[in-house]
Amino acid sequence: MRIMQVHNQYRSAAPSGENRVVDTEGAALAALGHDVVRFERFSDDIETWPRLRKATMPAKVVWNPGSRRELGVRLRQWRPDVVHVHNTFPLLSSSVLHACRDAAVPVVATLHNYKLACASGDFFRQGMVCHDCANGSALPAVLHGCYRDSRLATAPLAVSTTVHRAAWRSLVSAYILISKSQASLLMGLRLPADRVFIRDNLILRHDASGAAAEPMVVYAGRLDEAKGTRVLMAGWDRHLATAAGSAGSGIRLAIAGSGPLSAEVASWAASRPSVQLVGQLDRTACASLVARSRAVIVPSAWEETFGLVVVEAMALGVPPIAAGHGSLPELVTPGVDGMLFRPGDPDSLAAAISAVAEDPERFKAYGERARQTYERRFNPERNLRELVRIYEYAVANPVKVST
Repeated sequence: MRIMQVHNQYRSAAPSGENRVVDTEGAALAALGHDVVRFERFSDDIETWPRLRKATMPAKVVWNPGSRRELGVRLRQWRPDVVHVHNTFPLLSSSVLHACRDAAVPVVATLHNYKLACASGDFFRQGMVCHDCANGSALPAVLHGCYRDSRLATAPLAVSTTVHRAAWRSLVSAYILISKSQASLLMGLRLPADRVFIRDNLILRHDASGAAAEPMVVYAGRLDEAKGTRVLMAGWDRHLATAAGSAGSGIRLAIAGSGPLSAEVASWAASRPSVQLVGQLDRTACASLVARSRAVIVPSAWEETFGLVVVEAMALGVPPIAAGHGSLPELVTPGVDGMLFRPGDPDSLAAAISAVAEDPERFKAYGERARQTYERRFNPERNLRELVRIYEYAVANPVKVST
């Protein structure tokens, strides 16, 4: 097939799981013999713009005529069988859907987050899960200033989701949602149910041969409140308090990543010899670190739409310890291939960490079954066949729209 990916790359200063998914899917499809090209924009470019051009950003978030025009030219020149739309914020906008309609090319859209219903994209506000906009109204987002803590910055997003909701319902031939929990939380969008597919993100195999488990647990991800960084720190402290003087105190915590809480985490870690900060790692180095651990901690305070770190750990034969909400209970079977703890509860997390320290053989068994879960449920060959079937569905069942 001739496949065009449409994606606005997130800022390189904040490494994105969505960017990785798009890159991985594109490369894997090309390796199968499909013809794949990318129409993309880069959020990094905004920093180089002159001040006057930056002032036009709010309008471009709502509608970017340049993106529509340029994509239209590419579509007419290349004539893809299908366009796969990923992230359109902030430089593409919903105008890309209209460009595809004009060129009569079917659209498949992956909804990686909650952005079509939530200005911040994560249903998370002031340190807590928030569903105020899940019913379709964007007014609460503006009142609370949910994007960058600013009503002014939130307003264009609220306008965009409200004005273009009909386009997202009528100009997309197939929707890919990445978990059942995400689909449930986005029911307020009223997407046509017969065109909605639930499909896991593509996670490729990792070679973990020769990796021996060390007395270590790993957190790999962005250091911010939504990802549960403060829950992680509090849980680790409570583990240390209960493990003092026992065999359980010998385990250490490695933290890989960066983000808004980097300075706070560094200050906290400085007085705790059992904590190692390794900074932002590339994919290979991060996989090597995880492969040497007894478990991976995923303490997300927001309701993850999909847990990339969870499945990547499983692919390496390492069990996850994950917060028990959002998509994570769909990925982890407690007592079989990992553990779940009560979301936002440091005591519950501490108990799980202490279990890793005290019973390494149990977690070795969890890891072996986690690898089996990966092969059974997240098999990459089957995942790619499913993606191609969705493309074929979109081609065979294009939406009927007027021009």
